[in-house]
Amino acid sequence: MTTTTILGDVVGAIVGDAATVTVLLPLGADPHDYQASALQVAEMRSADLVVANGLHLEAGLDDILDTLAADGARVYRVAEHLNPLPFGDSGGDLDPHVWLDPLRMAEAARQIAVELEAVAPGIDWAARADAYGAALLQTDAEIRTILDVVPADRRKLVTSHDAFGYFAARYGFEVIGTVVPGASTLAEPSSAALAGLLATIDAEGISAIFVGTTESAILAETLAAETGGAVEVVGLFTGSLGAAGSGAETLIDMLLTNAERIAGALS
Repeated sequence: MTTTTILGDVVGAIVGDAATVTVLLPLGADPHDYQASALQVAEMRSADLVVANGLHLEAGLDDILDTLAADGARVYRVAEHLNPLPFGDSGGDLDPHVWLDPLRMAEAARQIAVELEAVAPGIDWAARADAYGAALLQTDAEIRTILDVVPADRRKLVTSHDAFGYFAARYGFEVIGTVVPGASTLAEPSSAALAGLLATIDAEGISAIFVGTTESAILAETLAAETGGAVEVVGLFTGSLGAAGSGAETLIDMLLTNAERIAGALS
């Protein structure tokens, strides 16, 4: 069982028809504030392996995952094993949004394969993970090609919340501001913070605010309106995969679609 749709896709790509993968969160759900039902907790308890993101991404599930692990369930939190990056102004808090870096997710696949080997030996999980990892490495190359059209001086991101640190580090971008402060979508920005962000947008010549599809775009649209139409609001897939036809049905599709939207808005 996995918590997020993104991890469900990764694990599903590795196991194929050798196991049943159940995903806790529905498409479009925000992992930061999701609450599991009693039935879902029971399903996690009975699963051979629970794969979670960790680093407090699933803040509403942290206590449940801790309890399950203490009671003997096999719970694997992926992000803490992927050399996580600190948030720039967090005082040491680690960024959970590792899936926006395909190279880290290739490593995640290899580590998940080790967990699968422990619960279901006899299948070459490592070979399956390596094949999926190779597809992610190819995706990384495609993303770089897509982003080649964005000049160095325009590689500046304003996002709805601080989710794109790994993307920025991998592809030479800088996150210069967020509408909602910090890592979670649940924080409330002050009027002074929003005024400061608007000043930054103007000073830096920002042309787009990128908003996650699992988040409200109201504040971003309000800020964009304050610029008199100089800034557009562009949706990106962050906390969840997209529905059929969205271009983000898998992690690989999601990463490529995000890159295309960023390139289109900033080139």
